[in-house]
Amino acid sequence: MNYPGIKAEWNGFDRYDFDFEGRASILCAPRQAAPGRPWIWRARFFNAWPAVDLALLERGWHVAYHDVADLFGCPEAVELWNTFHAHLATELGLAEKPVLEGMSRGGLIIYNWAIANPDKVRCIYADAPVCTIRSWPGGHGVGAGSEESWARCLHAYGMTEEQALAYAHNPVDGLKSIAEAGIPCIHVVGDADATVPICENTTVVEQRLRALGGHIKVIHKPACGHHPHSLEDVSPIVEFILRA
Repeated sequence: MNYPGIKAEWNGFDRYDFDFEGRASILCAPRQAAPGRPWIWRARFFNAWPAVDLALLERGWHVAYHDVADLFGCPEAVELWNTFHAHLATELGLAEKPVLEGMSRGGLIIYNWAIANPDKVRCIYADAPVCTIRSWPGGHGVGAGSEESWARCLHAYGMTEEQALAYAHNPVDGLKSIAEAGIPCIHVVGDADATVPICENTTVVEQRLRALGGHIKVIHKPACGHHPHSLEDVSPIVEFILRA
């Protein structure tokens, strides 16, 4: 298989760094691809808490990354991901349905992309995820938010603050298509997360998905804040993904 970009080594696997339509992109290849060429698509913080990615690489999965973090899951980010997905699925022959992995603000793009493309998602793994810009970076709730990131978020969406607060297309607002598609979702959250409060993000997603007949599992970490992400033993996450 001819992969694009500059080849390097990453935790014992081949890593390829390349530019795709002006965005930093990464593809990590297993030693031998599993049948169907499955892959997990990480939305943010590549190389941070990578145990799930490494466990899947060991099982023959690919790991992909396409940096749209500065766009906070806005419609432009979804379009960029559409193009990247088509490239990996069509040009490189990876599976049509990846697993989506989003840590923190990565929750915005994985959910917004899944909402727009429910037929192209195997399952969702969200870790301390942002599920509405009102909560983070907006800080219009119990969390502090981020003034600098909020300004950049408003610019990315092309909205005033008033418009953003009334915006009805956050992940928490659009879960019907995910529920109808039967996409399994797993969230890992810290119960003491003051940066991305679970009461405004994961709890809302959980309640609304269940009400819509969707499938979601939430793993709580008592007394844990926004960091560290993931779990010391990632087997519950990996097993959930493999069953999807």
